[in-house]
Amino acid sequence: MESLRNLKVLSLEQATVVPYLTYRLAMDGMEVIRLEHPVYGDPNRMIGDNVLNEERMNAYFLCINAGKKALTLNLADPKGRELLQKLIKQMDVDIFVTNQLPKNYQKLGIDYEILRDAKADIIWMGVTGFGPDSNEGAYDPILQARSGLMELTGEPDGDPQVLGIPLPDMGTSEHAYGLLMKALFNRAVSGKGARIDLSMFESSVSWLTVPITMTAAFEKSITRRGNTHEFFAPVSVYQTKNGFIYLAVGNDRQWKAMVAQELFNSLDRPEYEKNMGRIKDVTNLNAALNAITREHTSEALIEFLTSITVPVSKINSISETIADLLVQRRLLSAHDPKTKTSITLAPPPNMTSFLESSGREMTFPPRFGEHNNEYYGRLGLSDEHIAMLKEEGVI
Repeated sequence: MESLRNLKVLSLEQATVVPYLTYRLAMDGMEVIRLEHPVYGDPNRMIGDNVLNEERMNAYFLCINAGKKALTLNLADPKGRELLQKLIKQMDVDIFVTNQLPKNYQKLGIDYEILRDAKADIIWMGVTGFGPDSNEGAYDPILQARSGLMELTGEPDGDPQVLGIPLPDMGTSEHAYGLLMKALFNRAVSGKGARIDLSMFESSVSWLTVPITMTAAFEKSITRRGNTHEFFAPVSVYQTKNGFIYLAVGNDRQWKAMVAQELFNSLDRPEYEKNMGRIKDVTNLNAALNAITREHTSEALIEFLTSITVPVSKINSISETIADLLVQRRLLSAHDPKTKTSITLAPPPNMTSFLESSGREMTFPPRFGEHNNEYYGRLGLSDEHIAMLKEEGVI
């Protein structure tokens, strides 16, 4: 999508949900400029190890901010709000994104109606925890708790647990990405911009397709089941001679193919022929299956089950996932000319033409206010004027 390379994105962002969204946009080759307060900045700059031995460039921040530019701007100051208007007008900004609380939209001069005056066809997006009428703060674990995701995660007799990755954050980012693409398509047809309000809570709840229908329509209680599945069996983690595998039998055809083999022939029982029967006796079934798998290595089981098209996988560490050839050829990188540091970045969900043309390399995550002189200079401000604005706390 070569046309995306010409688009400009201005983002008042912090934490994860919007930074990951704009990181995705940067992967498409969009010009992404992140705005931060000149004193406080993005708190995530200070999270994780100080791998570069300098302030505000800690490891956690580096993970999802490559490919961006960084400006500091105090929007509580009228001069800062004036600069924002100039940036949008003179740079011809296409997309503005923020995850500020809605109560701050007006006083910071970032409300849709205000920015639309600067650029009539701007696409504006506000990402909040609970919608544009709520000013509740929201971090990913809070969304996992309130949306019911934690109720579905963990062992049946254990406490509710959070997921291993910030799924409400990153899932909302993906929803936001799709909504922006729809808005860009609509603008290309109609010439009109758009206001998009996206709630992390609503985004998270939208994934509960089966739990909500089962609970609300059929009064079936859905709760956490550890590594097993509510509706399919056998689906779980099974011990092997040298580790663990995850086996997922998704239909009766796969089960029939599996128990037709000598290795699993002892499980070829009439009561297990249909999935419903296997679900009814899942505890005994899993115990019997585990007794078989622990007599064989993970590698042997994976080779055997794959040969009969039964889905199975070794349970990888993150290092092992990185070493997977399917991952290796899609990993991204960024190199810092200042410190000569190179970092490896997670691959995109789909390799973009921009990344292919760059050799899967992105520019290094920006330092705090790194591009102030470049972008404010484009507005016609002299170095002396920029220095004065910095002294005044405007930038």
